Amino acid sequence: MTSADETTASESAATGPTGLRARKKQRRYEAISETAIALFLEKGFEKVSVAEVAAAAEISKPTLFRYFASKEDLVLHRFADHEDEAARTVAARPTGLTALDALHHHFLDGLERHDPVTGLNDAEGVMAFHRLLYGTPSLVARLYGYQDRSEQALATALLAAHGGNPLEARLAAAQIVAVHRVLAEENWHRIAAGEPVAEVAPTAVTAANSAFDQLRTGLARYA
Repeated sequence: MTSADETTASESAATGPTGLRARKKQRRYEAISETAIALFLEKGFEKVSVAEVAAAAEISKPTLFRYFASKEDLVLHRFADHEDEAARTVAARPTGLTALDALHHHFLDGLERHDPVTGLNDAEGVMAFHRLLYGTPSLVARLYGYQDRSEQALATALLAAHGGNPLEARLAAAQIVAVHRVLAEENWHRIAAGEPVAEVAPTAVTAANSAFDQLRTGLARYA
């Protein structure tokens, strides 16, 4: 088989029955999650039962739990794609770019795009979601589990990129993830208090640059 034939075969496999099932399952995850979030935003997280979410999504309660292990996971599914984002950024960085530089550039790019995960977004839907998330103690507690897995994935990527030992990489990952979280929360709190995005953006960039400079000072191996 020629390389062109191999490429065609590879593409066919990706779009074949297995790939189709995976996409269909992902769409079901997203549909159930968005249905739940809409109900939580309308009525409040604590006032909506899992049974009510299942009924709105037109599935049974047992089926819902096959997709989501907990009520909180219905909300935090929006973070699923971001859980290993830092690790993927390090792994996919161009040759010659350090892990910290790659992460720094990635965060600045997110600020420029007003990516909701940077906190620099005042769209009403994003603001409502953040109010739901940070205003619900059980969701905040569950979020720590996502952050823990993000740290573990980033630590693995840092080890592969720059060596060292597992504990050193985990400590570095924890600091980097914490910087991302604090920067995003600061941006969100300022916007939630009424500051326009256009006014927050320049200082958000300055704060990000300062934070990554501090990381470079303390994490020389990864800088």
